Amino acid sequence: MARTREELLQRLEDLNQRALQGGGADRIARQHAAGKLTARERIDLLLDPGSFVELDRLVAHHCHDFGMEQQKLPGDGVVTGYGAVDGRKVFVFAQDFTVFGGSLGAAYASKICKIMDLAMKVGAPVVGLNDSGGARIQEGVESLAGYADIFLRNTLASGVIPQLSAIMGPCAGGAVYSPAITDLIFMVENTSYMFITGPEVIKAVTHETVTKEELGGASTHASRSGVAHFTASDDRACIAQLREVLAYLPSNNTEDPPRKASTDAADRESTALDTLVPVESNRPYDMKEVIAEIVDEGVFTEVAPMFAMNMVCGFARIDGRPVGVVANQPAVLAGCLDINASMKAARFVRFCDCFNIPLVTFVDVPGFLPGTDQEYGGIIKHGAKLLFAYAEATVAKITVITRKAYGGAYDVMASKHIRADLNLAWPTAEIAVMGSDGAVNIIHKGEIDKSADPAATRSRFVDQYQRTFANPFKAAELGFIDEVIHPRVTRQRLARALDLLKDKRETLPQKKHGNIPL
Repeated sequence: MARTREELLQRLEDLNQRALQGGGADRIARQHAAGKLTARERIDLLLDPGSFVELDRLVAHHCHDFGMEQQKLPGDGVVTGYGAVDGRKVFVFAQDFTVFGGSLGAAYASKICKIMDLAMKVGAPVVGLNDSGGARIQEGVESLAGYADIFLRNTLASGVIPQLSAIMGPCAGGAVYSPAITDLIFMVENTSYMFITGPEVIKAVTHETVTKEELGGASTHASRSGVAHFTASDDRACIAQLREVLAYLPSNNTEDPPRKASTDAADRESTALDTLVPVESNRPYDMKEVIAEIVDEGVFTEVAPMFAMNMVCGFARIDGRPVGVVANQPAVLAGCLDINASMKAARFVRFCDCFNIPLVTFVDVPGFLPGTDQEYGGIIKHGAKLLFAYAEATVAKITVITRKAYGGAYDVMASKHIRADLNLAWPTAEIAVMGSDGAVNIIHKGEIDKSADPAATRSRFVDQYQRTFANPFKAAELGFIDEVIHPRVTRQRLARALDLLKDKRETLPQKKHGNIPL
């Protein structure tokens, strides 16, 4: 006997309800008790109200081993689809820990792959909300194949569409490599963790005792490994960060980032900048105060603020235009470039270049950090990453030297010589091979040693070197600095430069890709 229309509609309603219930009321309650939202609650917070369109709600796994044929749920543990953030299209997948612990199987992976393929076709970002126990062991190698299918798509989408990963629960083993390939990683404090091998395996192999939080918690990856770019106190705060960052980004690599109307006048002067930077080259100051004085409404969204703190990276707007800010931080390690700072900035520069975000670089750098740890750790290779990233970038590049710019670090920090478009300097800038004291010790060592009054002779040579080289005027005379400006007009000059360069076009030599020193 043929089924009636009403029966078919009722079956659809029953399946939809089962899918919407996830793992059921008890497991949802446990999710909430652990301080976590459900997959669907997270999606509702991320996307504009009423904009979510779910795909593959009724997909189920095809595993018939270990009694899995008796445990089928529509959706299979991941919610996928698309919607809008601030009215712009965004694709999303949210792993559902209440269904099989969010574990990934073949059907689950195919759902994620489908929306990634669609995102590439239409040119829209993908946001992954990760909360999974890892590979579904009952499906064996099919689970591993599913991960690899996702990794491939992450790689092919890299530099084409923005990919953001939020770690909102466990993410371990091979599962970590998908977020690692994406552009930015967000983690929730106390409820999320990432690691390749867990504490039990580490204890068995190396006899080290470590907790999950110590090994791979949000604070660990934000401050020690640099894996996490943002941390948040809870799921809601994390999702607010995702929306904040998406607002700076274009939908894909063929678009410009979205400009917003600003109530902050583009020609606003800041008299505070006139005295913010000490004239004495060895006195610290906070570069973030400089940035806040210049950008729209003082709003600066810092990336990886707890990692390599001698380098500051983040997003801001100037006259409504999104910019990527890279800056040395004189308040930490005197702003020296080291291994971690170089890697952090190089990654950020390349991300901005991928997505047409202009780069504004503030320079106060005494050089590369000396030491055997740095040399043995490969500072040559890692410092070259930053040099390579800046030289390769074709977006608008504007540089402001606030004080020190010494040696090879001057070259690396978006100098004119590696294709920066406009290079500005404050009168306090010191552009030289090295600081005055070091230079005098090399150039005039013999004369100082032979002098009747070595201290006075040395002081005279230091003063002479400072007047000749420890200023921006020699570099300006040579055309390496386009303009020496009064600090208070920096915002005005940057706004004009961004307008000038808004249609900049620059290409690289034809090639498959460069070989960045990894």
